[in-house]
Amino acid sequence: MAEVSEVLMSVLSTIRVPRPGDRVHKDECALSFSSPESEGGLYVCMNSFLGFGSQYVDRHHTRSGQRAYLHISRSRKAPKEDDENSGSGDPPKKKPTRLAIGIEGGFNVEQEQYEEEVKVVLLPDRQEVTSDDLATMPDVVRERVSLAMAGLMSADSVSHALQVQQWDGEVRAESRHAIELKQLNNGTKIPPCGWRCEVCDLQENLWMNLSDGRVFCGRRYFDGSGGNNHALLHFQQTGHPLAVKLGTITPDGADVYSYDEDDMVLDPKLPEHLSHFGIDMMTMEKTEHTMTELEIAVNQRVGEWEVIQESGATLQPLSGPGLTGMKNLGNSCYLNSVMQVLFTVPDFQSKYVSNIDKIFNEAPSDPTQDFKTQVAKLGYGLLSGEYSKPAPDPGEGSEPSSEPRGDQVGIAARMFKALVGRGHPEFSTNRQQDAQEFLLHFINMVERNCRSGVNPSEAFRFLVEERIVCQQSQKAKYTQRVDYILQLPVPMDQATNTEELQEAERRREEADSSGAPPPAPVRACIPFTACMAALSEPETLTDFWSSAAQAKTTATKTTRFASFPDHMVIQVKKFTFGQDWVPKKLDVSIDVPDTLDLTALRGTGQQPGEDLLPEVAPPPLMTPDAEVKGILGSHGNEEDDSLYSPLLSPVLDDSTVSQLCEMGFPLEACRKAVYYTGNTGIDAAMNWVMGHMDDPDFSAPLVLPGTSSAPGTTPTESFSEEHLATIVSMGFSRDQATRALRATSNVLERAVDWIFSHLDDLESMEVSEGGRSAADSEGSREPPPGPKVRDGPGKYELFAFISHMGTSTMCGHYVCHIKKDQQWVIFNDQKVCASEKPPKDLGYLYFYRRVTE
Repeated sequence: MAEVSEVLMSVLSTIRVPRPGDRVHKDECALSFSSPESEGGLYVCMNSFLGFGSQYVDRHHTRSGQRAYLHISRSRKAPKEDDENSGSGDPPKKKPTRLAIGIEGGFNVEQEQYEEEVKVVLLPDRQEVTSDDLATMPDVVRERVSLAMAGLMSADSVSHALQVQQWDGEVRAESRHAIELKQLNNGTKIPPCGWRCEVCDLQENLWMNLSDGRVFCGRRYFDGSGGNNHALLHFQQTGHPLAVKLGTITPDGADVYSYDEDDMVLDPKLPEHLSHFGIDMMTMEKTEHTMTELEIAVNQRVGEWEVIQESGATLQPLSGPGLTGMKNLGNSCYLNSVMQVLFTVPDFQSKYVSNIDKIFNEAPSDPTQDFKTQVAKLGYGLLSGEYSKPAPDPGEGSEPSSEPRGDQVGIAARMFKALVGRGHPEFSTNRQQDAQEFLLHFINMVERNCRSGVNPSEAFRFLVEERIVCQQSQKAKYTQRVDYILQLPVPMDQATNTEELQEAERRREEADSSGAPPPAPVRACIPFTACMAALSEPETLTDFWSSAAQAKTTATKTTRFASFPDHMVIQVKKFTFGQDWVPKKLDVSIDVPDTLDLTALRGTGQQPGEDLLPEVAPPPLMTPDAEVKGILGSHGNEEDDSLYSPLLSPVLDDSTVSQLCEMGFPLEACRKAVYYTGNTGIDAAMNWVMGHMDDPDFSAPLVLPGTSSAPGTTPTESFSEEHLATIVSMGFSRDQATRALRATSNVLERAVDWIFSHLDDLESMEVSEGGRSAADSEGSREPPPGPKVRDGPGKYELFAFISHMGTSTMCGHYVCHIKKDQQWVIFNDQKVCASEKPPKDLGYLYFYRRVTE
């Protein structure tokens, strides 16, 4: 022990006590998914606080020279008898009342279910030092090492801090009415039970108004259930804003809704407000579902859950390489499904998993923050089979299951999720997200991190050719843009079960009028051929500006493929907007085929004898009573209008801009929507707005391609030549690089993000290499140089699909099915099983690979 004491003394300067703000990784290895519960435990560097499994700690010691590591190992405890009502005198555990982790009312992080052993290990000889050993050592050693050990064990791990910080599914703001709420002294006292709506005698979903104590039923849900809207009508008549849901009141709180703020809210004075009407919050018990529970129940009633998860069948669990489950980190099923599919693609396997040793050897000192390292770690975790093991038995005291569960130990991709979501307003949270949006976000990150060398996202990249023909002059215009996903329209008017749908709607209306329970929903059956026909048919543009006619006229737009990717992703456009612009999901069944031939949709380019529209910009926007002053009417002054250029000023359809503004969108965003959709009408402009609302420059002034300034800025701007060169080297023109830097205040990293998220908007400038403009290549009609795309036959076979259950991409659940060795496999987070009836007709994202003949 004296020798060990000397070693500790020699490395004492490298042993640190964690300070506030230090990132402590004591739950997960930086290079694998080893944890304190894994065989061999976890070694935490006592200087950098990085964690490593037993297979990687020697590597870190060799590279860093660090010798002192805190070794943490945990083994699962047998569960206590009757945990809910412990006979040991401990208070019973509270059931969670919030969709949250690690905060009051949420799900507890059950640290007490493990036996934990902690000691210091000194490398390279792996000498062990326990707390008892420290007691015999010199004071300076004992105090420093003990403080470091205690500090590490008490510090929140990065993953736990992220859970607590991120997952709060019921984040509610304090109501602005709560503190000064006026309550009437009308003598009303509410009994502890037996409530009824004062209008219709309904006994469920009842809300008590906190101003006057009146009790009314709640809102009617989309499926006809819920209530009859009497509480809402009472607010409209009286203006009393706050109501509490009876049956949800417990000592921990209750559901409070603000009709004025149109949201669930917090009422910090709720005990006082309830007491005013004779309700003792501390004695109340929950008898009704909370709004969160009802939201889950409504999602489940849609009818997709059991079918998509194949819940009615006893599924055979699978395990082994490529059959590894992923833990749900709180609504992370969208990420789990996407990454399971991506690592079925050979390009991602060869880029990240085949080269894993090289990637790890070249990793920076903090691999937790390195994109390539964390993607490789995730890919190896999914494909190696090391973590594809059955989950441990729940233990004594639980009912044995007669069916195979299929749950695995799996992997928890906390570091990966934190890294790819960092700084993103949605993916940095633990709220449910759209799998399609995450797929594009991840591809965007791959693009940024593969500026040189092999880029696996090329497997999905293709060129779209759009041909617009002016009906007045019969001249054509061709543009090409890059895309990664084919969006498939759903023509609801082509349903093959129209009569059944009409009958179901009639029964629903009868149930609404009579107050009877709503009938079971009927799903529309849409032929896949009808979706493809809707995709390929020409679109009529009624307000097209023709450079040949120099006026607005009608045009037709036809969309075709200029190249076919190795892997084709098809998104079924199930999520749309109603006539009131409220998001809704189409409940449809589509007979998606196993094989697909897109050959007929290949673009042909300019035809022999076909004339092209002149490349002339439209004249400036002019009004009869206003003199044009400068670009877009905002530059120059009455004496000097030298900045005015008729070639740089677009015609913007005033009526469309006005309609968008009336919906509450910023003026400049409306102008951009009309400009970038070519004055093609309100629907196209609205789609642009909905697709770009999260852009950092959404409300920034419109900047035209080729101009050096936007309204209100100086006409001459200077940008870093180094930044410009970097972006041009990635295959973009100098004009596009300039535009990206201008839109992001000359910040290179933001500019790269911007340019990859605005590829559609750049079609007028045509992505080019070496700065060659679109006009240079227009005459030859050769494919414009640009981002590297692969091309080949347009014949494909289905190998995976991602399905969504629920009424919105912001809630519900995602599951993926992947074809492995001619067998369909369902990946439902940690559950991996052989699929018996893959619900191919209910998918949201479909993944096809090219068939090579």
